[in-house]
Amino acid sequence: MSTEPELITTQEQRTAVIHLVIAGRDMPKYMDPAIQEILKTLKEQGLSPAGPMFSYHHRRPSDTFDFELGFPVAKAITPSGRVVNGTLPAERVARCTYQGPYEGLGPAWGELDHWVKDQKLTGTGRFWERYLNNPIEVKSPNEYRTELNWVIG
Repeated sequence: MSTEPELITTQEQRTAVIHLVIAGRDMPKYMDPAIQEILKTLKEQGLSPAGPMFSYHHRRPSDTFDFELGFPVAKAITPSGRVVNGTLPAERVARCTYQGPYEGLGPAWGELDHWVKDQKLTGTGRFWERYLNNPIEVKSPNEYRTELNWVIG
């Protein structure tokens, strides 16, 4: 289940990220260690996330996903290991919020893609997800909330 899409312009946001290029089947293997590495780096520098975790994808997935996994931060970090400074750019996006298990994200993205085409808009191939609640704190995967942002050209 997704909310009605809307067209908005986002504001640039400073981030702390790890860049990953991995096969989709390897997501579970690499995601949690990367999340923990970012959170550890922030904690060591006396910082905390300034918003929900996100994954910013540089292109549509093929045999691999090419994306930055990270958190918004209030100020620049000192790069450490794989964790570097980044930004969520100011962009025009089609946005909706999907509620449900992560396995439903593919169909939710498909619905958003159809909406973009119905509006006679063109996507750039870049997109991002913001994970609005923590799976550890939510009782059921049906309650997961993921914001979908499709960058419009």
